[in-house]
Amino acid sequence: MSDFERTLIILKPDTIQRGLVGEIITRFERAGLKIIAMKMVSPDEQHFHKHYEGISNLISRWGEDIYNVTLAQMTEAPVIAFVLEGVEAVSYVRKMVGTTDPKESAPGTIRGDYTHVTRGYTNPIGATLPNILHASGNPEEAKQEIALWFDKTEIYDKYDTAQGPIVRGRVPKKK
Repeated sequence: MSDFERTLIILKPDTIQRGLVGEIITRFERAGLKIIAMKMVSPDEQHFHKHYEGISNLISRWGEDIYNVTLAQMTEAPVIAFVLEGVEAVSYVRKMVGTTDPKESAPGTIRGDYTHVTRGYTNPIGATLPNILHASGNPEEAKQEIALWFDKTEIYDKYDTAQGPIVRGRVPKKK
């Protein structure tokens, strides 16, 4: 199916330190998204550089100072990376997550419900932006990020969840 997509989620150190991991994963599962890969890791600077600059162009868009603060934040504790699969998963997950700057995230989104500190506050003082998680920005970015974070042998997509057919919709049987 062409509408099935995969997207990468990274639960950032602030999520782990605040004890929000289970609650956030539950939100994705309750939405009907299928977890097909997951691991807790402490990547090195080279890995994060490939992710943030090689794929996301963070330095090009926001500058070296923001990259360095982001790197410091992402390496202060482990992260949990996982892959979700579902119908139009990338755009759906982006809606669930909210915008990068928590100030712009609506209540009901993950960032809108669990964060409040903004770039307007953190950037001038050189602080980290505790915005809970990373979610792929578009389908092409998702493919690159998943390939960076997971080997093909770590992806388990050959199963269905009990709710899968119900959440995706079923074609009625012909009478």
